[in-house]
Amino acid sequence: MSKIAIVLIRGLVGVRHDIKETLIQLHLEKKHACVVKEDSPSLQGMLQKIRDFTTFGPVSEETVKALEKRKAKNGKVYFLAPPVGGFERKGIKQSFTVGGALGNRGEKINDLLAKMI
Repeated sequence: MSKIAIVLIRGLVGVRHDIKETLIQLHLEKKHACVVKEDSPSLQGMLQKIRDFTTFGPVSEETVKALEKRKAKNGKVYFLAPPVGGFERKGIKQSFTVGGALGNRGEKINDLLAKMI
């Protein structure tokens, strides 16, 4: 089973209630918080719901080991710094596919996490 890293990019102010509940279930309550979850059909459904507020993708084992050093006390959430050099050119309101920072970024999630650790 592969692991998926999910990073909250945008804040929760003014977010629809059902989307906020999904983010809370995933323990994403602060900007730049990251969780690593096992891939499953239910997780894919959650990712579709929150794709306009987070970025996600399959994560490598080396990146998971680097994240272990940043773990919070509850053992589920990694609190990261904003990325060195900033997010992509179009900012945090556009999808990754059109040059922004949101949504599924595939293997490039490892590059983003390296900039944030």
